[in-house]
Parts: sequence; structure tokens; C-alpha cells
Amino acid sequence: MKTICVYCASSSQVKPGYFDATARLGKIIADAKLSIVYGGGSMGLMGQLADSTLEAGGKIIGVIPRFMCEVEWNHTDLTELILVETMHERKEKMAMMADAVVALPGGCGTLEELLEVITWKRLGIFTKPIVIVNVEGYFDALITMLNRAMDEHFMRDEHRKMWEVVETPEEVLSAINNSVSWDENARSFAAL
Repeated sequence: MKTICVYCASSSQVKPGYFDATARLGKIIADAKLSIVYGGGSMGLMGQLADSTLEAGGKIIGVIPRFMCEVEWNHTDLTELILVETMHERKEKMAMMADAVVALPGGCGTLEELLEVITWKRLGIFTKPIVIVNVEGYFDALITMLNRAMDEHFMRDEHRKMWEVVETPEEVLSAINNSVSWDENARSFAAL
């Protein structure tokens, strides 16, 4: 494992606990000598992730659509900034660069990224670990909904193994290392 993709919020109006967890995750990944790929933003949890990773001597790569740079949403001190044309291209690039995906709290963009990569894993397109960091119970409702989807047969019970849920950033690397193996054969049981 070399690179971890992190999804998180750009909002600067969120609770301090989310900023703290994000700062800790950036440092943990940097201390493990792993790189981060993320959405390239400078504000909110995205900015915190970049700053804490860089402060710890880590490598962080941003992937951001050109239009976001035109309104100066990008972080200017990253290890590398990759410009793309569309949001779709951004998500694909981030996922394909990653050896694992980690989701921190976030709004519709973060939720959409997380659900898309879970969908890709169900179809065997993305086969790497996915870890949801349920800081302060933020993802409780989503986890309940995913479980309901399986309980009501929109997904199979096997699909519960597509992600790991942890409560703290300190559990992330262990969850990645202990995640269930997944491969392209997942598409053979994707449909019900």
C-alpha cells in the first residue's frame, strides 16, 4: 500500500471534533510514510487534511477540476496538484490512484464519492479497502440505510464486507490491513 484516497468536507463551519479527527488522520498517514490523494481543496476538512499531512512531512496529492482553481478553491502548497476537466474525471482519477479509500465526515459531495466507490466495489471495478471513519457517530444514519438495503434484499449480505467502519483515525490503518479481500469476481454476485 502506497496511497490512500481520503474523502472529506470542504465546509469550515463543522464541529471542532471533525477538524481534530482530520488532523490526526493526516499525521497518522504521513507518519506511516504513505501518500494521500484527495480533492485538492484548501478549506474545511480538506484544508485541514492537507495542512496536517504537510506539517507531518507527508505527501499529499490534490485532484481538482480546473473550474475550482479558477475560483481559487485549490490548496496552493500541495506535493502535487492534478487538474482535470470534470467532477467525474476527478473521482475516477482519485479512486484509480488509491490503494484504499477512507471517508471522513462530509456533505453531499463526500457522501456521493463514498457511495459511488461502494457501487464500483460491488461491481468489481474498485477492489480495494474502503474505511468509513464514523467520527462522533456522523455516519450512523448512512450505515443504518446500507444495512436496511441488505436486510430488504436490495444488496446481498456478502456486500456488508465491502467496507469497514471505525470510530477513530487511529483505527484506520489496521482496518485497511484487515479488510476482506475483494476482486473482479464480485460482479458475479452483484445482482440479486
